[in-house]
Parts: sequence; C-alpha cells; structure tokens
Amino acid sequence: MVCNGQLRRSRRVLARRLVATLAVALACRALHAEEVTERDRPLPHLAHSVHGAQLIVDSQPFLMLGGELGNSTASDLAVLAPALQKCRRMNLNVVLVPVSWDLVEPVEGEFDFSLVEGAIDIASDCDLRLLLLWFGTWKNSMSCYAPSWVKRDVVRFPRARRASGEPLEFVSPACTAACEADARAFAALMRRLREYDSREQTVLMVQVENEVGMIPEPRDRSAESEQAYRGAVPAALATLAVEEKLGPEVGALWEHVGRRSNGSWSEMFGSGPWGEEAFTAWQFATYVEQVAAAGKCEYPLPMFANAALIRPDYLPGKYPSAGPLPHLLEIWRAGAPSLDMICPDIYFPNFMEWCDKYVRNGNPLFIPEMAASRRVTGNIVYAAARFRAMGFGPFSIENVDAEKGRLIADCYETLGGMTSLILKSQREGTVLGLSPQVEFDWTVADEPQRGELAGVRFEAVFDRESTGNAATTTLPTLGAGRWDAPPGTPTGAAMILHVAEDEFAVVAMGATITAAPADGVGKVGLERVQEGRYDRSGKWIGGRWLNGDETHQGRHLRFYDGRWTVQRVKIYRY
Repeated sequence: MVCNGQLRRSRRVLARRLVATLAVALACRALHAEEVTERDRPLPHLAHSVHGAQLIVDSQPFLMLGGELGNSTASDLAVLAPALQKCRRMNLNVVLVPVSWDLVEPVEGEFDFSLVEGAIDIASDCDLRLLLLWFGTWKNSMSCYAPSWVKRDVVRFPRARRASGEPLEFVSPACTAACEADARAFAALMRRLREYDSREQTVLMVQVENEVGMIPEPRDRSAESEQAYRGAVPAALATLAVEEKLGPEVGALWEHVGRRSNGSWSEMFGSGPWGEEAFTAWQFATYVEQVAAAGKCEYPLPMFANAALIRPDYLPGKYPSAGPLPHLLEIWRAGAPSLDMICPDIYFPNFMEWCDKYVRNGNPLFIPEMAASRRVTGNIVYAAARFRAMGFGPFSIENVDAEKGRLIADCYETLGGMTSLILKSQREGTVLGLSPQVEFDWTVADEPQRGELAGVRFEAVFDRESTGNAATTTLPTLGAGRWDAPPGTPTGAAMILHVAEDEFAVVAMGATITAAPADGVGKVGLERVQEGRYDRSGKWIGGRWLNGDETHQGRHLRFYDGRWTVQRVKIYRY
C-alpha cells in the first residue's frame, strides 16, 4: 500500500517538474493533453439508479470506509501525518479533512494552499483518498473559521442580529460581500485542486460550509434580512409550492396559511418560527449555491452540505435552524442545485430514524459525521445495507480509544473485502439490513428485527451486554459533546446479501439469525454454513464449516459479539 502511495507521489512530482520546464513552449499542447486525460479518466461523480446512488471513482463504484479528523488536526502537517497513518492502519480508505478559509486566505486576495497540498501528498503516501471540508463563512453556525479581515470588518461583513438588535458571532446570510469573498476563495481552492490533483484524484468530494444554521432565533434580524423577509417569495420557490413539491412539512405551512401562489414569506408560509425557518433556509441555500457553483466551475467534483440535527421537541432557534435538514430538503435542493446531496451528521442515538429521513426524493445517503460510539460499527453495517449508504465518517477518528479503534478496523477490514459484492447488491436491491432499533433516549426495542430477501424472511435477535444489574436504567450521557451508548445497549447488526439461488453471504456481530419462507409455506433449513472472509480482490476464502453445535443443529446462524464475521449460507426448503 505504501509503495503504491509513493509511486503516485513520484508521478505527481515528476509531472510538476515537467510542467515547470515546458510551461511556456507547450502551454497550448499541455492544455489539450490535460483535456484528453480528463476525458480518458472521468472525475469522481455520482451514478443514480432505482435503488439509490453510488460514488464512482476510477470508473468503478466506491464504498467510502472513512472517518473524519478532529477540526484542528489538519492545521499542522506534523500532526496530520501520524493521524493519517493511524487511519490507514484502521483500514480506512478515505479520510475527511477540514480546510479552513482563515488559513487558506489569511490576507485578502493572497492564497496559501501548502496545507492542502501537504495533506494530499501525505494521503497519497498512505494510499488514502480524501474528502475536503470547506470551513468557510460558517462552521457549526458560527464564523470562527472566517479570516481575520472578515471578522474585524463588521461594516463590509455585517453580523446576523437578534430581534433585540444584539449582534451575533456569525456573518449574516444576507451579506453579499461575504458570499462573494467566500465564493472567490472556494473557487481558488478548487482551481488549485484541479491543477495539483486532477491526474491522481486523491480528493474525491468536497463539503461546502459546515453545519450552517441560525441560532438562537429562527431568522436573522439584520436590516438586509428584514428587507428580504418582507419581500416576495422568489418565483422558483413559489412555483414549487403551487406544484406541491416542497415536501410535507413546508407544504403543510403553505397549506395552513391559504395556499397562496405568491406573496411575502409570512403570507405564504406563516409568521411563526417554522415559516421563519423556511425563509432562512432559502437564504442559506442560495448563499451556499453561489459558493458551490463558483467551485464547480473550476473543478466539478461532487459536493454536499451537512446538517446538525434536532433534538426532540425543539423549535426553530433552539437548534441550528434552517440548515440542510430533512424537513427543508426540497428548499435546499431548489436553492442549491450545485450540491449533489445533503447529508446528516448523526450523533443522536436514534441513528436509524435519521437515516430514513434523509433518503427521500432521490437524496443519496452519505454520513460525513457520526458519533464514534460503541454502536458505531453496527450503525455503519446497517446503513450500508438498509439505506444503501455510500460512506461513513466517525468523527475524530484519530482519537478513538483502543477498543473502538479495534472494532472499526475489524469492521472496515471485513467490509473492505466485500466491497464489490456490497456495491453490486446495493445497485440490484439484493441486500437486507437488520439492526436493533434504538430511540433517542436509548430505549431499545426488545422484539426481533425482521426483513425479507429473495423469498426468505430473516429474523434477528441481538445480544445485550450485561450491566450487572438488570434494574438499573442508564440515562443518555453527552460526554465531550458526543453521545455514547450506555452499558446494556446492543452493539451489533447484520447485513444479508443474496449471492446465488438459495445462497446468502451474512456479515454480522452479536446476533442470532433464523430463516423461514416469506410466503409461510413449509420451512427453511440450513444446508451448509461456512465461516470465512473475502480477500481484497473480493474472492471468498472459506474457513470452518459450521454445522451441528455451531448452528444449534441447523436452527440458526450465530454471530458472537465483539468481532465482525462472515458466513456463507446455503439453504433448502422442506
């Protein structure tokens, strides 16, 4: 792997030297050659099918077994290098790396991409791909990664304001000057990526801004935003309302106030917090669109925006309102068409519920951030199977403890060998996911989880770690700002893939799985069961034959907690 990375880096260094030597004499010829190269090797892009979307890299579907670095790790290459090396040892194939506007453009109009180039080189040496996260005008609602020349000039770059007139610690979404400056910087970044990396394509996708949202009120009360709020709803959005294409949540607001075909924001969506949030969502989406479109003009990699999610019963203003949330999906897609998808950052226990909310109206599922909890690998396996997720990013991946790191490495090694089979099954709809259903308060459904695939009804019961006291209720905790599963929570999940007639590959942990005919006629028996693994080429390497005691004399499949294993199963009917 390292040798491959060194080879790629050597090719890049050689290419730079050739360009430096022949820049003037062969400028036009070099441009033509670059165009031919890009045609011969398509850029990463999304391919859509009836069962979802997949990322295509080097003309092949690609499953992102990833992790997101802590916010500051990539700001120092000496810190970044060992972090990426650790990621490779954990069997990641892609790492999400922040790129902050303040470090890229410390002086207006003067760009420094040394950290970006260094990250690409280190990742190449580690045989890793990258996703870049643009921390521009906003990061977690705030403008903490904007350059000092933006932060200090409150006249040119006015802040958002509360109803009281109090300024907030972030730039107003109505600020045209900030949007234009952000777009110029992002375009410069994408142009440099094209120049530096388009041949090797280490960078696969780019996130535009990070968890944008309005807080602690549902809309900005600056003079510019107030004027926009009193103005007419843009025709493009009003048309979607009339065509009933704004989704059930925003559609219900429009319905409630009288189904108007035009009018101000309050006239069309109401004057309450939810209507105000719809207005702010349009502000954020169209701002992000200008930034994303400027970048895509330079280098059209797939782009996405991510959202901080909502706690139960919170009203707009209590959470980062108006971000790319599922109830605002249609507004965001209308306002920011340059984005290829909108994505959830899932830290809450009800992981399955949030995944389900995001796969609507053709929106692909990619989870750029997720809690690196004790359930992290179970969530990964389930999302890949049930929701055809194209990738995952446990947060602060370089800082996970040893046990979680072992589980992630084990899970990614298992899925890595199965990648081609998983991707094929996702495209064809021949994969089933089963997982314990967990609520926001960590309540776990006790009933078995069921699903059907290829005429077979599978049922799974998941192991629960003993707490030592069955009467003890462990409430959810929020350690270091991140949820983690309390003791007693099942950690496993199961992915079942139909690989041939009456034959399945099952990858699972901490589960007991039974099978029965989907039509209820007769019974299903286990003809043979073999434990094994898929190597990196996707070839099945068989191991122990699990009949007799290991299958309870043919009654079930058993997957022990603490490690991910694969079994090939041949069934028969009687």
